[in-house]
Amino acid sequence: MQFVTLNNGLRMPQLGFGVWKVPNEEAAAAVGKALETGYTSIDTAMIYRNESGVGQAIKDSGIAREKLFITTKVWNADQGYDQTLRAFDESLERLGLDYIDLYLIHWPTPKFDQYVDTYKALEKLYRDGRTKAIGVCNFEIEHLERLMSETDIKPALNQVECHPYLAQNELKAFCAKHDIFVEAWSPLDQGGEVLADEVIQQIAKAHGKTAAQVVLRWHLQNQTIVIPKSVTPSRMEENLNVFDFELAAEDMEQINDLNKNRRKGSHPNDMHVR
Repeated sequence: MQFVTLNNGLRMPQLGFGVWKVPNEEAAAAVGKALETGYTSIDTAMIYRNESGVGQAIKDSGIAREKLFITTKVWNADQGYDQTLRAFDESLERLGLDYIDLYLIHWPTPKFDQYVDTYKALEKLYRDGRTKAIGVCNFEIEHLERLMSETDIKPALNQVECHPYLAQNELKAFCAKHDIFVEAWSPLDQGGEVLADEVIQQIAKAHGKTAAQVVLRWHLQNQTIVIPKSVTPSRMEENLNVFDFELAAEDMEQINDLNKNRRKGSHPNDMHVR
């Protein structure tokens, strides 16, 4: 495993395990298998409705709490200062934990204009030692600029949709300038066209790796944190087996050139679901 050091000094695994769309009744088994495979960073969220399953897996694993890195998120309907503090307590209870490693705002939902107050609640949780780091998801540059001008603690990371067809180059440059890590959700384009792309396939063949491994390696070498999701044990192992090879500069350039600025998910300014 490779680690990154967040802007507050906290070390975080650069590759973790995502549980979006994993039903709660399957989460304990999936996360348990991930932990057994060697993952130590688990990314969940209140809206995934599987925090209790994740918590059960953590409990059953017997792994020391300090060796794990657990991320969860406050949902849009729970934004606002007091509501966020309550939502955090509820997530903590479902997970069965004493603290969270990383707590994130799930979406900026600018239409409702609550993300600054929500983030101030995250600052309180951080100062109280209840979460080791705080950050955001799906924030555009304009949202980050406002947040940093109206709050005290810089976000540790910004988790956004990112893959070779949506490289997020401008956002990555802004975050790098301000010492904010980018973390990719849907790093494999949800197993879509990216993995079938001829360029990716050719590079994979040259390295004796799968297309998914090449894409994950591209993320890692771009200093991006990744959280691929799979409930298939062989895929879990495949996604973790990306630290024994390196893409050449030419490989990286070819993959960089695939960018289409094409999203699968919502644009943050259009996401107002509560």
